[in-house]
Amino acid sequence: MYSKLCELMEKTGETAYQVSKATGVSQTAFSNWKSGVSGPGTKSLMALAKHFNVPMEYFMEGSKESK
Repeated sequence: MYSKLCELMEKTGETAYQVSKATGVSQTAFSNWKSGVSGPGTKSLMALAKHFNVPMEYFMEGSKESK
């Protein structure tokens, strides 16, 4: 999931800080996702999907969660 988020940030030229401010998802959450400490909840996925104009399922494609 984190790799998908990074791809979108790279495409839009946004930093984690900018996405965090725009979506309300904390940078700590991003860090936890990156390290595998935790995964995103539905509310976070919805905020990110809306921000990047992609379906929530985009973040699950090719991940263990979708299999």
